[in-house]
Amino acid sequence: MVGEAVSSRDLILGRLRAAIADGTDPVRVPRDYRREGTADLDLLVERLTDYRARVHRVPETAVADTVAGILPASATVVVPPGLSAAWLPPTVTALRDDGLDNARIAAADGVVTAAAVAVVETGTVVLDGSPDQGRRVLSLLPDLHICVVRAAQVVAGVPAALGRLSPHRPLTWISGPSATSDIELNRVEGVHGPRTLHVVLLS
Repeated sequence: MVGEAVSSRDLILGRLRAAIADGTDPVRVPRDYRREGTADLDLLVERLTDYRARVHRVPETAVADTVAGILPASATVVVPPGLSAAWLPPTVTALRDDGLDNARIAAADGVVTAAAVAVVETGTVVLDGSPDQGRRVLSLLPDLHICVVRAAQVVAGVPAALGRLSPHRPLTWISGPSATSDIELNRVEGVHGPRTLHVVLLS
């Protein structure tokens, strides 16, 4: 119709349809990213520390004692439903997340989770919502996050990490405690997540 307004969406879609009208196959994107590299635990610790995470390198048998040393006596922590009970000391009260409301999660002294993978190159820990990691909200509301990472979960770079992760899961990428420098370029921690991140790295 003459004079009919064309939306930006229609304009863009029209151009796309015209561009592929001849049936040309899409260009195949190469996926031969660099995947080699050493899962250097010392370098991971260095990168995590640079991001102001507090790192504890311990054997798995010492996880509960390490958690007890981080938390105050009689602390209440939120834990995902699949977290190993052996990682929790008897000095804390564990609230298993069976659908806890946000207020109870935020009021806890902290949260203890496992991880899916850790990336040496970027100093990043990734959670994927598995039963021992829980819902994404668990790693956002409490002011303190204790994340347990096994040495076998450490990879050199992001491509190797992506090879272990499913794109269909809710991925949370954590590089140190939550922080922003948007306000007059001053670093402020705890703006949209935990103010304090402890990574318990199992050797």
